[in-house]
Amino acid sequence: MLVDDHAVVRMGFKLLLQACDDIEVVAEADSGEVVCQTYEATLPDVVVMDIAMAGIGGIEAIKRLLAKDPRARILALSAHEDTSHPKRALQAGALGYLSKRSAPEVLVDALRVIAKGQRYLDAQIAQRMAMQDLNGDKGPVGKLSGREFEVFIQLARGQSVAQISETLKLSSSTVGTHLYNIKQKLGLVNQAEMALLAVRHGLIDVTG
Repeated sequence: MLVDDHAVVRMGFKLLLQACDDIEVVAEADSGEVVCQTYEATLPDVVVMDIAMAGIGGIEAIKRLLAKDPRARILALSAHEDTSHPKRALQAGALGYLSKRSAPEVLVDALRVIAKGQRYLDAQIAQRMAMQDLNGDKGPVGKLSGREFEVFIQLARGQSVAQISETLKLSSSTVGTHLYNIKQKLGLVNQAEMALLAVRHGLIDVTG
């Protein structure tokens, strides 16, 4: 099952995978909400999940899918090459993580590995993660909890507290508490500074 909010990206992946005799695209979704609603109708062997989507986003969708089906096998995908996203995706329960800049044959290899229930991690990202661990460098957003990180990303994309509350199914007061904690932990004053930090560390692109 291909999950990406860009139809062109899904089409590209679909055309690539159609050339593989042992892989079939059985379903598509354009958001985390949709994949959570339609997953059980097809029960795919592997879900290819874009992380940076509007709405609940890929990481929250991973958590919700695994709550529905603990056996779900998920390959997280992102155009961002920071180490925060892969760590959060793997912590959420994804079996693998791959950069969208990877070669086409790497995606195919990753799908075959994850279909067997084994882990797969982009080699370059794995190396950066290992070096960060060795150096004890978590980066600024490493101070945030999983939920704080999700709220931070939404805020950095310009979402309001009310919008985040509705998307993540949290009360406004809870989102407000997360916002306060984020500002305290990162030493930030407003959303503009959050957006700047997120862009600087490759957590979002310029268009959000």
